[in-house]
Amino acid sequence: MKAFKNEVYLDFTKPAIAAKQKSAIDDVRKKFGKEYPNIVGGKRLVTSNKTVSLNPADPKEIVGTFQKSGADDAEKAMKAALKAFESWKLVPMKKRADFLFKAANVMRRRRLEINAWMISEVGKNYLEADADTCEAIDFLEFYGRDALRLAGPQPIVPQPGEKNELVYVPLGVGVVIPPWNFPFAILAGMSAAAIVAGNAIVLKPSSDSPMMGWLFADIMKEVGLPAGVLNYFVASGSEAGDYLVGHPKTRFVTFTGSMQVGLHVNELAAKTAPGQIWIKRVVAEMGGKDAIVVDANADVDAAVVGAVAAAFSYQGQKCSACSRVIVDAKIYDEFVAKVKIEVDKITIGNPKDDVRMGPVVSQRAEKSILEYIAIGKKEGKLICGGNKVKGLKGYYIEPTVIVNVKPNARIMQEEI
Repeated sequence: MKAFKNEVYLDFTKPAIAAKQKSAIDDVRKKFGKEYPNIVGGKRLVTSNKTVSLNPADPKEIVGTFQKSGADDAEKAMKAALKAFESWKLVPMKKRADFLFKAANVMRRRRLEINAWMISEVGKNYLEADADTCEAIDFLEFYGRDALRLAGPQPIVPQPGEKNELVYVPLGVGVVIPPWNFPFAILAGMSAAAIVAGNAIVLKPSSDSPMMGWLFADIMKEVGLPAGVLNYFVASGSEAGDYLVGHPKTRFVTFTGSMQVGLHVNELAAKTAPGQIWIKRVVAEMGGKDAIVVDANADVDAAVVGAVAAAFSYQGQKCSACSRVIVDAKIYDEFVAKVKIEVDKITIGNPKDDVRMGPVVSQRAEKSILEYIAIGKKEGKLICGGNKVKGLKGYYIEPTVIVNVKPNARIMQEEI
């Protein structure tokens, strides 16, 4: 097997490649408005209640209609996963890893399509969407290889007169709750790691990006993953999500999202439900408030470019975004002045046209951000942006910079 290598991003500065991506967007837009079922135990299930995924660049456009599942539906998904686990756990690691490698190849073939849906559903520009898809491919390739390593002989401390062996065994059914900001990559990584280890999962995608979850489930079906190993299940976190996390048969939960929800998931999973045998395991990746520190010896121009890129790529909607900059007083004024110039260069518009900055993901996000901007205006001095963008249909907010903020200010301490 070839050594692992990261997937190389497409170069959208080349007109021919950009044109192909634009054509893929046009193709998926023709499919807007379709309804997608849950996939539970290999069966297509629908519910009486529905939820819609909207295009944040133009919320009048319905990307797709999805099921709004409840606790009864969650129980069906759990039973399907439990049934599939009994045979899936016996499948050799090599065969399980092969499903990941095959899925990675399908993603390569459907790459522009995946990008196009991401651009349409969560507002990423071409490069950000492609990087997300590449990361999903990387997860499958890396986890497949690492699973093969873990399936081999493992080092243990030898004991005279004893023959010892260390093996890894599947746990059971896991609940996978991915975020909307890396709606394909993190979803694929969380799901693939659990699956290749021999577990069955209930995948509950974010309500802001159910289409990306559908695509992943569709790809895994295309490569022949046995029914019930992956159960695609759209639901609200407060009802069905809590039901699954608290279920006595759930062995583990993987979650990526806000600190508030992550702590709730951890608390709920820690409670022993009637009939529960094992302690549940929780893997939680929660929000961040990343800072860049610029000292007096730094290349100010380079620091400005880097900080602005880190702050506003994908509209700053990721835990790795630079949400605050701590600057040495000796270069503070110079840095601030140059940041304003750099931010003013940012182009805003519909991501289908591959602008630098698109909309935020939802009306809820827009409302929250504008509320924090109002708080920031009281806590510091606004020098850039601060408003909803006029003349555009979607959830567009100007790139915003607030200076002279104290360390204990809310906008310095809270994830926005």
